[in-house]
Amino acid sequence: MSAENLPDPPAARAIKDRAADWLERADRSGWSAEDETQLEQWLSESPAHRMAYWRVKSAWDRAQRLHVLRAPAGDAAKEERVPRFPPIFARTAAVLALLAAAGTATLSFTSGPHETSYATGVGGREVVALSDGSKIELNTNTSLRVRLSKHERSIILERGEAFFQVKHDASRPFTVLAGNRRVTDIGTKFFVRRYERRFEVALVEGSARLDAPDGTLAHPVVLSPGDVVKEKGRSFVIERKPETTLVNELGWRRGVIVFTHATLAEAAAEFNRYNTAKIRIADPKAARLTIGGTFEADNVDAFAHLVRNLLGVKVERHGDETVISE
Repeated sequence: MSAENLPDPPAARAIKDRAADWLERADRSGWSAEDETQLEQWLSESPAHRMAYWRVKSAWDRAQRLHVLRAPAGDAAKEERVPRFPPIFARTAAVLALLAAAGTATLSFTSGPHETSYATGVGGREVVALSDGSKIELNTNTSLRVRLSKHERSIILERGEAFFQVKHDASRPFTVLAGNRRVTDIGTKFFVRRYERRFEVALVEGSARLDAPDGTLAHPVVLSPGDVVKEKGRSFVIERKPETTLVNELGWRRGVIVFTHATLAEAAAEFNRYNTAKIRIADPKAARLTIGGTFEADNVDAFAHLVRNLLGVKVERHGDETVISE
């Protein structure tokens, strides 16, 4: 974070107080999934929020370790039965430790590696703003880890799909690792998909390099805008797609799915990625019928209604399952 982007002292103190409030709440019983969501939202609002939170947490953890180390050995069992800190002491100690170490805390935070995990459920989407100005948009049922340090920016895509808008920094390479495939940014907008038997990377803007750290890819592949690389078995297929096609494939960023001459089987599979209520195509003839259009990703009923009226198929509801047949 550059000096011109740092919050003024009163604002910085307010942010530190808020970070301490979050840690105090997390230390009490009753921490809920809603609390976790609110914390993640607050952290994502500003790099200053994230830095304050981790600096306060670091000071808190150091104080905790010192407290435990000073306890008599015979009191170990007793330590587990009492609160770690009275909340007001924890908050005060954390903030005082930050003020005392203000000259070195930022260096320690930015120079050492820091890893954060993000995940979305079925139908979920999330935008992660990184402190370097880059953004990551997570699609449905996606899990990834962000590892930042002074010398590198590394993303580990564990599953799903994400769109990356990368602020180029030659001194800090930005890499996305999906299994044994690695994409390195050269000032880029691109998306990566990783499922059990599928890997795909598509370049929207800029340039990127694809390689394999395990050596299974003989030569790195340099991508240009419109290039789409798909893994098939132990080989790769590179194809070109027009910008409009890539924009359609990124329709999930605005909550829609776009089909162009897709079979009902393909459409059902795509809808099923975004919904816990599934679509099942009951026979091969119905599966081969084709459809096109733009649909809300979470509106299975609207899609079923349209295909019934447009294609004359039979649509039945069985609990959370929509069955389409000839």
